[in-house]
Amino acid sequence: MVKVLIKGAGDLASGVAMAFHKSGFQVLMTEVEQPTVIRRSVAFANSIYEAKMEIEGVTGIHVTEENYADYLEKGNIGIIIDPVGAIKDKYKPDVIVDAILAKKNLGTKINNASIVIGCGPGFIAGEDCHLVIETKRGHYLGKIIEKGSAIKNSGVPGIVEGRGLERVLYSPVAGKVEHLKKLGDIVEQNDIILKVDGIPVKSPFKGVLRGLIVEGMLVPENMKIGDVDPRLFPEYCFTISEKAKAIGRAAVEGTLILGKEKGLFGVMKYE
Repeated sequence: MVKVLIKGAGDLASGVAMAFHKSGFQVLMTEVEQPTVIRRSVAFANSIYEAKMEIEGVTGIHVTEENYADYLEKGNIGIIIDPVGAIKDKYKPDVIVDAILAKKNLGTKINNASIVIGCGPGFIAGEDCHLVIETKRGHYLGKIIEKGSAIKNSGVPGIVEGRGLERVLYSPVAGKVEHLKKLGDIVEQNDIILKVDGIPVKSPFKGVLRGLIVEGMLVPENMKIGDVDPRLFPEYCFTISEKAKAIGRAAVEGTLILGKEKGLFGVMKYE
């Protein structure tokens, strides 16, 4: 079986994992010890807190270096705490996809595996990876870049039904997070969604609470801790987004294209 290592296990990385898993690849993901993911209902990173996470019928298990192979052989996606991706030396993946979405390269190198793919800005195809996948919303979302980089980060969230930066919730102060609402709730403008160190964080408009950082986390001031979706469809909170699907499918396609060129995975190259 072809082995894939995905760095990061947030909602977009989870879309990548789903695409590879459904296409018959074996998938192991890496995460930090305390993930700050907010779209936890569609992120395998949440398994770090809850031991396992099911998304659209696929199970992700929080694994260790000692037991990951057993869970992968049973058809699960494994999520291991490994901030630097050191497990690659033992796992020996055929494909590495850096989907941390840090807007910069945190250490991925083109010689880490037979195929190395970087998602979003911060990577240069042909230098630190073989391919780059465009992650910016719009016409080029999911574009497979064989030379050069993705569009630079604008610092402004994508527009959803006219809402951009105001969709995102930030911590007003440093402190401990306390939930008053849960993921999938429909909230009204000025509803208190959560508190940080006792300070309320209110909904900017009527919408669905799509992102909410894990309760009890200690966060610094001005950290992204949630987001509100102006579309009133709670089910969107529990299924892989169109953006994550586009990025995931592009990563699989890119893998097969390179597999054909390199004579890997039994992919036919027609003369």
